[in-house]
Parts: sequence; C-alpha cells; structure tokens
Amino acid sequence: MDSKFWPTSEDEKKRYLEHNNDVEDIRYQNFLNPIVDLVITNQKTTDKGLDYGAGPGPVVQYLLEKAGFKIKLYDPFFHNYTDNLNQTYDYIILTEVVEHFHSPKDEFFNLTKLLNETGSLYILTHPYDDSINFEKWYYKNDQTHTFFYTKESFVWIKNHFGFKNLEIQDRIVLFKK
Repeated sequence: MDSKFWPTSEDEKKRYLEHNNDVEDIRYQNFLNPIVDLVITNQKTTDKGLDYGAGPGPVVQYLLEKAGFKIKLYDPFFHNYTDNLNQTYDYIILTEVVEHFHSPKDEFFNLTKLLNETGSLYILTHPYDDSINFEKWYYKNDQTHTFFYTKESFVWIKNHFGFKNLEIQDRIVLFKK
C-alpha cells in the first residue's frame, strides 16, 4: 500500500481492538492451533520464544503455556516490552502480523537479529497468488494490511536474510536458520 494511505497509529490500535483476541475464545484458539501445533512439534519446551505482534489478547502465549512452553511477548500497541527485543530467541511467532509491516525489509532484518544461529520464524498470514481475484479478496479489505506476500517474496526473504530453509503450508510460513 502506498504510504499516503497508511492508517495512523491511533487508527491502527483502534482497528486491532476490534479483533476478538480473547484467550478463552475457542474459535480463535482453533484458528491459531495449526501454528501452535507446529511450534510444539518443532521446538522444545526449554526453547526461548517470542510472540511478536501478540495483539491485545496473547492467545498464542496462552496456548503454548498450556503445553508447557514459556514465551515472551512484544507488541508495539499492547505489550510494548522493549526489553524483550534486546535478547535472542530460538523461535519467533508472528500470527497475522507481517501484512501490517510498513517496512518489511527493515522488520525482517530486525527479526533475524532476534533469532539465535539456529532460530526459526513461524508466520501466519494469507499469501497472495494469481489464483486469487484481488478485487474480491477479503484480506485486502483490512485498512491496516499494508503489504502482501507471494511465494516469490518469501523466497526472496529466505535468500536475502540467509535462512537455510523455507516451508509454506497453506497460510503458515516457516523460515529456519
């Protein structure tokens, strides 16, 4: 999205507060379970994790802690714990976050600095491809979605930021160092 159309910070926060991110909402838990299950499968409970862009209700943290994981939070609007950005992690989870980036290249650069040498990025988003009718695509209608990704853009991110592996499974994207 052209930067002149970006929402203000106040408008962004207002929009995010409209999301139903209640940790007790079983529908939202079910929506996030595929990425949470992937983390549970690939990571150890002793690994250090960060939920980056956790939103007002940190459902990912809630679900992972139920499974014995400890995970820290960062969200510029709701969990602005900048100390959590001064350490490295075994994994970082971004659920419905990357499409909100105003400067994806800078954001991915910063994210890779937060990962340890064998770290993983778990991303939940809706990649765009040519089979999607953009005019009818629901994902473009959120005014806070400023950037969309294709498979090719994820390959570029993998190569540009030195990830060894990239897996794309429907809406889940996994980068491994």
